[in-house]
Amino acid sequence: MAIPQKKPHVTVEEYLILEREAEDKSGYYNGEIFAMAGASRMHCLISSNAIRELGNRLRGKGCTPYGSDLRIEIPATGLFTYPDVSVICEPSLMSAHDAETATNPTLILEVLSDSTEAYDRGGKFANYRALTSFREYVLVSQKEPLVEVFFRHDDGTWQLTPITGLGATARLQSLNIELPLAEIYYNVQFPEPTPLKPVAS
Repeated sequence: MAIPQKKPHVTVEEYLILEREAEDKSGYYNGEIFAMAGASRMHCLISSNAIRELGNRLRGKGCTPYGSDLRIEIPATGLFTYPDVSVICEPSLMSAHDAETATNPTLILEVLSDSTEAYDRGGKFANYRALTSFREYVLVSQKEPLVEVFFRHDDGTWQLTPITGLGATARLQSLNIELPLAEIYYNVQFPEPTPLKPVAS
């Protein structure tokens, strides 16, 4: 009977060296490297729409949106990951391990997918909350015009505001801007709803 082999522990420094040479992005947590899921065309379209509109509204405000190529470190938990969209406000704080890795996002936006939604809502959000700079979390559905905004108040409590419909606007309090859902979902074709099957009598 074969004995399962324990995965070797990888240091942060080893991970960063491997990541600089790798063709595909990987995350890092607790000594292990994990592959990042690939994104669908719709996922990429929603992300690029969000980056564009955030950039237009934040011009001259000292905050800059970045796409999924910017790595974020959560020093308190040791997670290195690549959010779909992150907004960094001045001054930028970079990782003690790597000058290309940011540690102080104000807002993070994730586009939900079937394979990542549970993690985005659960473990990933829990890690993000360990960042003292992190004030707002935006989850964007691919299935319908639905945006969920989680905002952290000064007392540390989080408030959820769901926004639905292409005519609605998401208020992003941490950045003091508004983001119309019609712009986030520009050119997006939503999947047809699955028809309900008749119940046999």
